[in-house]
Formats: sequence, structure tokens, C-alpha cells
Amino acid sequence: MALLRTRTRRRRWTAAFGVTALVLAGGGTLAAPAGAAALASAPVDFATHCVPPPIAGIPPIDGTTTAQITVDNPTPKVGDTVTVTYTVTKPAASNPVDLALPADIMTPTGKVALGGAQSGAVTVAGPKKNDPVPPKGSFPPFSMTGTFTVTQPGSITLSPGDYNIHTSYLMELDTPCTVTNPPAPVSETVVATAQPGANERNISLGTASGAPGERVTVTGAKFTPLAEVTVVGRAGAAETADRMTVTTDSEGGFVARLAVNDKTTSGVVAYEGAAWDPEKGAGPARYTVIDNTPPPPGSQKLNAAVNAGELSMTQAGDTVELSSVDFGQGGAATGDLQTVTVKDFRGGPAGWSLTGKVSDFTGAGGSIGADKLSWTPACTTKAGSPSTCVPGSAGSVGSGGATLASTPNGTVTGGEFTVGAKVSLAVPAFTAPGTYAGLLTLTLT
Repeated sequence: MALLRTRTRRRRWTAAFGVTALVLAGGGTLAAPAGAAALASAPVDFATHCVPPPIAGIPPIDGTTTAQITVDNPTPKVGDTVTVTYTVTKPAASNPVDLALPADIMTPTGKVALGGAQSGAVTVAGPKKNDPVPPKGSFPPFSMTGTFTVTQPGSITLSPGDYNIHTSYLMELDTPCTVTNPPAPVSETVVATAQPGANERNISLGTASGAPGERVTVTGAKFTPLAEVTVVGRAGAAETADRMTVTTDSEGGFVARLAVNDKTTSGVVAYEGAAWDPEKGAGPARYTVIDNTPPPPGSQKLNAAVNAGELSMTQAGDTVELSSVDFGQGGAATGDLQTVTVKDFRGGPAGWSLTGKVSDFTGAGGSIGADKLSWTPACTTKAGSPSTCVPGSAGSVGSGGATLASTPNGTVTGGEFTVGAKVSLAVPAFTAPGTYAGLLTLTLT
């Protein structure tokens, strides 16, 4: 019998299968093992200085912001792209005017500060979406996302940084909020491992948003020294007309001032060569064009936002029963893992990987080694999904672990996937009769 428990973490999900009750003689069952405590990044409070728009006629606001940083991959390799979500659950600023603000007129942008093994900042931006705000009422919570490329192994800390709340109602107004004593407390930490030969090229933006025609500072590092680099805007998977060419310095770095005129530009990439190549490029770095063009008389501007979701998984059940074998003969105790459904609704460039590792099977008569459990993975992709699921290789699972299924990185990824496996435990012929229990842990990143 296999017993399953689930523990979750925002953007990182772990399912624990207790593969138990392999009945060799006399029957019997084993109670489900206690689930491990959930892991989570920490919300933090930090002092913030917010400057209301001059038209409000009120002084700066010194208050406290509550925020949390989460990532889609807490254990990346050097060269991987990590998606960062900066959620402000309690802004320090509020509606500065005696006028109710309608829904979906706020566009937040900001920065996440990196520390530890890697320094710098991640530009993040959120959709134009909010609940109505009463006159002089508190701004509602909001989330912003962005990406960064891992360039150094080790522990990388992430702390909330400055943010700006742009409102588009009657007029275009900004409420910038800065961290009073930077850096703010650490909210999330990722642990990166080395990956020899990985593409370490990376870019960062001076700001996460701007009006049409404004220039954004693009800083690149770890490109080929003295190489020509194309810096270009992206609208989804397509390049926009916002483009320029620069030459890197003797250390492979560059600073470009890219004029962003195309209102559909949603990100910026940089690459060596005649066309985009993920092995010779970096990005996309998130960028939002705030269209402040007033509509013509007698017309109305209609805005629609597509909100990013999460990477998650669910399981069809929490019990798997393996077939029994006879004392003196041994052989394969077989079964099927409960079906796992993976939903990737993040809307970014990152794929996912579902891996598993198993403990030894223990019982009153001794133990059966973890290396005796093997599987044959299978997965299917729901029609219309941008990504295609790839099953892992058949073979031993063991305590070191193996891949059950995955999807690759790409320009646009996501979708819904069904994952399963045939499992087989090789039981030695003269294993003492009784019930044996192991724990198979699946991790989705």
C-alpha cells in the first residue's frame, strides 16, 4: 500500500508518497507517515518613504510596507532563469485624493534586491488590475513579477526593494515608495549550484516601466568581450521595432539606452549573432509600457489584463497498493503511482521538472534497499498547451532520485499535464515475511 501526503510552497510543490504495506505473509497495514511541515518564504515588514503626486498637496508618507518574495525555482543551476514574484500585501501609501479610484487603473512596478552570492536588482512589474479604492483609502495588495539569470553558485538572498504605484484615472499619477534603510529584510533565499559551460549572460533594466518613447537603461554582463550585441524589445515571443546594437567592452559588459516606442513591448532581450539564440542571449527582462496617450474626444479606452498564475500539482489519491510476493521466491512487487496533474499557469519562459527519490523499505523483518525500486514514467499533455511533457527515463529511483517528467524552457511555456508511472520493487527471495514501508518524495520545480 502506498500512502501519500502533500506539502506545498508557493511556486514550489512537494508530494510525499509513503510506499508501504508490501504484504509478504499474513497481511497487515502500516499507518500513514506524518507529513512534513510546509516550507515557505517569509513575509517581511520594512520602513518606506512614499511621495504622493504633487497635485495631492500632501506631505510624504513614512510608513511600513509588508511584502513577500517568492520564486519558481529555489534550487537553480548557474545559467538558469528564475522567475521572481514580489507581492505587497500592505502598501505604505494610500489614495492621496478625495476621489474614489475605480478598479483596474493601478500599474505597479518595482525592484527586488539580490544579495549573498549574487548582487544586483531584479526589475518587476504587475498588471493593471486592482479593486476599487475609496477616497483617501488604503491601496489594495498587488503582485509584480520579473526574472533574473543565475550567474554565481551559492545562497542568493532576495529582499523587497523600491516600488512605484502608477494610477491612470483622469490623469497619469505616480506614487514612488523607497526603502528607508536598504536593503529590506531578506524574504526568500535560493541556493544555486554550479553548471560548467552554462550561459551566464545576463541583463538588468534601470526601470521596469515607462511611457511610449522613453529610454530604458539596459545593463549587460558576461557576454563575449568586444562582441556586437543586439538589444531588442519583445512582445511575447515576437521581437518589436524597439531595437539597437551595441559593442561589449573588454570584460563582456555593456550599457545601452533603448528607446521603447512600441506599446506592445513587454520585455527586453539581448543576444549575440544575427538572431535570438538562448545559448548566446539573455532575458527577457520584464518591461511595461504605460500608455498615457489620452483617447480622442468621444471615445473610450478599453484595457484588459491577463494575470499570471502558478505552478501547481494535484494527485488523484493517497494510496498505492503493490502486489505481494512469496517468501522463498521473491520477485517484483508492482503497482501504479496515483496520477499527478501538473498545471503550469505562470506564463513565463521557464519549464518545470518533477523528480522523485525513495527511502529504504523497512519492516519488522529488516529492510529492502531503495535501489530496488524502479519505475517506467509516462505523461500526456493536454491539447492546446504551449509546452510538451517529456517522461523521464525508465530505471531505478533510489535515494539519489530520478526524473519522473519535465517540460523544457521556451519562449512561451505552460499548460496542463498528466503524469504517472509503473513502479516495481525487486524483493529478494528470502526477505522475511511482513509489511515493508518506504517513502517516495516527488518535488516539482
